[in-house]
Amino acid sequence: MSNSAAAINDVDSHFDLLRLGIAIYGLSPDFSHMGSSEKLNLKPAMSIRARIHLVKDVPAGSQVGYGGSAITKVDTKLGVIAMGYSDGIPRNANSEAGVLVGNKRAPIIGRVSMDQFVVDLGRDSSAKAGDWAYIIGSNPLDSYTSASSYTADSWASASATINYEIVTRIAARVKRIYQG
Repeated sequence: MSNSAAAINDVDSHFDLLRLGIAIYGLSPDFSHMGSSEKLNLKPAMSIRARIHLVKDVPAGSQVGYGGSAITKVDTKLGVIAMGYSDGIPRNANSEAGVLVGNKRAPIIGRVSMDQFVVDLGRDSSAKAGDWAYIIGSNPLDSYTSASSYTADSWASASATINYEIVTRIAARVKRIYQG
């Protein structure tokens, strides 16, 4: 029986029993050796989005997150995203992770809390409370490419884990919409 990595790497395994796991999600089974999902021509099967709960202008030097774990370097606009570690967002995610709002990336600032996390929207952002923030993937109705979106791989890198954990840790309380 072959798993996703063997099915991609070993042509002979195609004539036996296959147990495709992570590849069904459209993710690379071994990023460090096999390369990215894009390189393997795998298409992500899921996206995750949440509403921006609050948008706030803050001056440089503002503390953000539990224990003031981050400090803004410049005047900026912060967005509170209505998902947290109880929903499956990795508590230890760093600023390599974030969300896509419109066509702009907004990195995490501060620690992920139980039910929310904060992103730096940038001083000139037009984002407002109620807008969608794409945690993984992007809005399929937008005309720009998803190249700027965050992926399970980028979240894994920002959280010192693997993409498997990112996609399987999403809590049952997170609403699912199945398409196709």
